[in-house]
Amino acid sequence: MRCLRCGYCCIYYDVMILKPGLDFANLKTVKMDDIEYKGSNIPCPHLEQVDNVLRCKIHHFKIYKKTPCFDFTQIEQHSDCNCRMGDYILKKVF
Repeated sequence: MRCLRCGYCCIYYDVMILKPGLDFANLKTVKMDDIEYKGSNIPCPHLEQVDNVLRCKIHHFKIYKKTPCFDFTQIEQHSDCNCRMGDYILKKVF
């Protein structure tokens, strides 16, 4: 799945996230103590808005590939297909 960074999952889903305050640049592995629950309708603390564009503050770190967000897949299980939710949101809004 290709994340389109619409921010929908990061706000409206109940998800597990990496705890804020971790040293993401030097983090080598993710332990259970590094993960916390984020409830629905609560923006993820890693989500930021820059020039009216939502983006993840930790998406570019190497450790991101070991996060719950990266591991989330769609039914299709193709890494080159767009996130269906993001595709829907972006087409509906823009």
